[in-house]
Amino acid sequence: MIEIFLEQNFWLLLLLALWILPWKGVALWKAARKTDKWWFIAILIVNTLAILEILYIFIFSKRKSKKPPEENRYITSL
Repeated sequence: MIEIFLEQNFWLLLLLALWILPWKGVALWKAARKTDKWWFIAILIVNTLAILEILYIFIFSKRKSKKPPEENRYITSL
């Protein structure tokens, strides 16, 4: 049953993957840069055909963060 579905809808599944992956990548990158741990976990686990990712990129990532980002936190002065 599953094999038949995959054979008949291979191109549709490929197009869906090509649509989802860039959105998920950008949303994960933005969540990591803003240190939004819970958004990062939700975007990583939940597959909503890129709807959650698009909402995060254009709506939720625009809000002000509670703390300023730490610049050069991995670089130590010599």
